[in-house]
Amino acid sequence: MNRLNFSRWTLIFLLILLPVALAAQTNCEEGDGPLKTSEPASMNSQDIIQKFATKEGVFKQARDNYTYTQDVTVQTLEGHTVDGEFREVTDVTYDDKGNRIENVTYAPQPSLTRVSMTKEDFEDIRRQMPFVLTVQDLPQYDVLYVGTQHVDEIDTYVFDIAPKKIEKDKRYFQGRIWVDDHDMQIVKTCGKSVPDIRKKNEENLMPKFVTYREQIDGQYWFPTYTRADDDLHFSGSDVHIREIIKYTNYKRFGSRTKIIIKGEVPEDKPPK
Repeated sequence: MNRLNFSRWTLIFLLILLPVALAAQTNCEEGDGPLKTSEPASMNSQDIIQKFATKEGVFKQARDNYTYTQDVTVQTLEGHTVDGEFREVTDVTYDDKGNRIENVTYAPQPSLTRVSMTKEDFEDIRRQMPFVLTVQDLPQYDVLYVGTQHVDEIDTYVFDIAPKKIEKDKRYFQGRIWVDDHDMQIVKTCGKSVPDIRKKNEENLMPKFVTYREQIDGQYWFPTYTRADDDLHFSGSDVHIREIIKYTNYKRFGSRTKIIIKGEVPEDKPPK
């Protein structure tokens, strides 16, 4: 998200220099049990990383065979008061070549006056907030085992993730992930998109967010809810941002290819 200099209306974000009454916070640990830092008992951490990254590749391919509805709300707040809002509801499908198709079904006129949406915001909504870490992605990241933790009703392995290096015009995730110790799939993500951009006439800052996944059709853990509640610290002042993204109505519309893991095609399971 960019701060807009008054003399350059081509920039993305407008910041009015007003103080924020209350600090914002995206709570990564809400509802979680205590973190246990002991080493995993059944296998070493590198084996866990390879297993869940392989499953993430299957998840990524599977999600491209599901239609769903994406409901995005972005708000600015002054204290407890919402003083601007962006809302967009989109039906997401994919064509036979795997290209994403977005059909906007609801988009009232935005009331944002201090901020506006950037192309980086939309890209993060598509890719970083429903973060995926496949075997092909692993060389880009340092993945550090942190411990085990009970999340909701699930026992998980916990890892901290950061990009090894940041290449120009590329975006990355930095934060923490929770991996189901049974299904070996990511069930929760908390962190932010990086890098923030700070230039002489442009500040493009992103909020910290948390994303939760739920099991769909008894086998795939798909993102269903993302929340961000954060202060963006621009050079002049702060802007309190709140985002809520809901992913609903997952429906399989037919596979273009077979989903294969370790040479085997997973058996389709009936929905829970």
